[in-house]
Amino acid sequence: MNIVLWVLQSILALLYLFAGIKKTFQSRAALAPQMGWVEDLSDGQVKLIGVLELLGAIGLILPAALDIAPVLTPLAATGLALVQVGAIPVHVRRGETKLVPFNVVLLVLAAIIAWGRFGPWAF
Repeated sequence: MNIVLWVLQSILALLYLFAGIKKTFQSRAALAPQMGWVEDLSDGQVKLIGVLELLGAIGLILPAALDIAPVLTPLAATGLALVQVGAIPVHVRRGETKLVPFNVVLLVLAAIIAWGRFGPWAF
């Protein structure tokens, strides 16, 4: 199961790394055609989400890999799960229901990592 958790951590880290870079470094206008929900948020809010995603991606891998404060890994997973808890109602409210299953998958994967790394497969 430890290997499965590492694989899940790596996949989520890559997804959130790319998403976070996009949200952090692209303008809201450039994101709007791909991510219509950015129209409902300020520039600062979109950048904050991007930075949180970047920090979460880093936190999924580096603390455990470097054995420096490895408790940050399940905390990062928990934080990313909370990002999805916030994203799901935004998509539902905007009528973007086809995006919700992907958010639910990300939420479940992050929750599995948090559970595994806080519990039986902690570092």
